[in-house]
Amino acid sequence: MTGHLLVVGAGQAGVQLASSARELGWQGPITVVGAEPHAPYARPPLSKAFPRRTADSLSLRSDGFYSENTIGLVLDEHVEHLDLTGRGAGTATAASGRRWSFDRLVLATGAVPGRLPIEGAHLDGVLVLRDIHDAEVLTRYLSTVENLVVVGGGFIGLEVAASAAAVGVRTTVVEAAPALMNRVVSTDTAKVVEAAHRAAGIRVLTGVRPRRFIGGNHGAVTAVELDDGVRLPAQLVLVGVGARPRDELARAAGLHCDDGIVVDAFSLASDGHTIAIGDCANLPDPSPIPRPARRLRLESVDNAVEQARAAATTLVGSPQPYRGVPWFWSDQGSLKLQIAGLACASDDVVVRTGSRPGQHTALRYRDGHLVAAECVNSPADFLVVRKALTRSMTLPRDAAADTTVPLKKHLVVGTTDSC
Repeated sequence: MTGHLLVVGAGQAGVQLASSARELGWQGPITVVGAEPHAPYARPPLSKAFPRRTADSLSLRSDGFYSENTIGLVLDEHVEHLDLTGRGAGTATAASGRRWSFDRLVLATGAVPGRLPIEGAHLDGVLVLRDIHDAEVLTRYLSTVENLVVVGGGFIGLEVAASAAAVGVRTTVVEAAPALMNRVVSTDTAKVVEAAHRAAGIRVLTGVRPRRFIGGNHGAVTAVELDDGVRLPAQLVLVGVGARPRDELARAAGLHCDDGIVVDAFSLASDGHTIAIGDCANLPDPSPIPRPARRLRLESVDNAVEQARAAATTLVGSPQPYRGVPWFWSDQGSLKLQIAGLACASDDVVVRTGSRPGQHTALRYRDGHLVAAECVNSPADFLVVRKALTRSMTLPRDAAADTTVPLKKHLVVGTTDSC
C-alpha cells in the first residue's frame, strides 16, 4: 500500500498500529497525530508508584524509532474535524487549523475519565487520572495533603490508594457497589483484595456513594459527604469511576457509534474503510471460547497492542480477524492481580490458596468449563490459565480444586462450551 495512512491518537494502540503497518509492508507515508505535547508513553505506571517517572522514562519507543521507520510523529495537535470523502480517504483538521489529507484513516482516540455530576465536582483538589499531566498534579497534591478519598474501587482507584498509603497519606476508598472491582472479579477475589488494602491501613467503604464534595473558603475541597450523611475529611479526591470512549470525531463524521466506535472483527468501522482500535472501539468479543455473540470495549494494554496488530493486516490487504484471550493486570501495593479471560457470568468458582501468604487463584467456570481466572501474587497460575484458554485446553473443575497438586499438572486437552 502506497497511500497516506493517518493515525489519530498517539497512545499504545496508535503507535502499535503504525509500527505493525510499516512492518507488514505499508510503503506510503504514515503520520501519527497526538494531542499531548509528549512523545507517546505508557499510561499504566501513572497510577502505581510515587514519585512518578517522567514521560521520557515511560516512552513507548526509542527516540530514533519514528525516523528510522519513516513514521511522522506530530504532537500537541488536537484533531477536531474529519471530512470523509469516500473509499477511506479524506481530510483531518486540527484545532490549530493544520490539515492532513489521507488515503486511509485509523482512529485511536482513546477514552476520557468519567466524572461525577454532583455538587463540588469542579472544586480544586477533585482530580481524575488519565495522562502524564494528571499524574503530575496528583503527585504535587499528595506531597502536601493528609487525607485522600478515592471514589471508585476499580483498578486505577485501588492502585492510587495503595501508592498514596505507602507514602503516609491517610486514604479512604469509597465504592458504590457491594464489593471492590465488582464488575471484573469474583466475590472471593474481591475479599482478598479488600483485606490486603485494609491491612495496609486503607479505609474501605462499600455500598455507599458520594452525595457532594464540600469546599472551603478558597474553592478547594475539604470533605466528601456520603449518601448516608457521613463526612470524610479530604484535601484531595481522586475520582476513578471508569471512562467513556472518545468517539466524538467518529460520530460527527457519520460513523456508527454505540459506547464507542462500532467495528467488526477486522477493526473496520461502519463505512467499511476507517479503522478504529483501542479504548475508543466497540468490538466483537475476541475470546476464542465459543459463546453467544456480544460486543464490548476492552481498556487494556493487551487489547491495544493485539487489536492494533490485527488491524494492520486489514490495512495491508491480508486481513486476519482479531482473536485472543483478553488479559489484564493491576499492581496494588503488595498485590499483583492478573486476570485471564472474560468471566461472562460464570456460575462456579474454584479457589486455590497458594503455598505462600497472599497467594490466591480463583478459577471461574461455566457449565463445568473454564472461562477465566483471577490470580493474586500467583504468576505461574496465570500463565497456566492463559495457556489453557489459548490452546483449547482446560482444567477440570474437580481436579483443579486439589491444591496439593500444581495447577499445571491438571491441564488436559479439551474444549469449552459457550457461556
